Amino acid sequence: MSAARSGGGGFAGNKAALPSKPCVHCGRPMSWRKAWAKNWDAVKYCSEACRRGKVPRAPAVGPAR
Repeated sequence: MSAARSGGGGFAGNKAALPSKPCVHCGRPMSWRKAWAKNWDAVKYCSEACRRGKVPRAPAVGPAR
């Protein structure tokens, strides 16, 4: 049985409990990933395309007309 299923203190499958933050470029929410565990505070972009600035930013939401 894996550590996650036996209550070993690891990730237990509840993604809602993971931290998230918005991408600096596009503003989409990014969920924590194990690959980012060591540098989560330094992660700014959701993808390589956003890091390069090739994904267009989401349009600003203004008042409805």
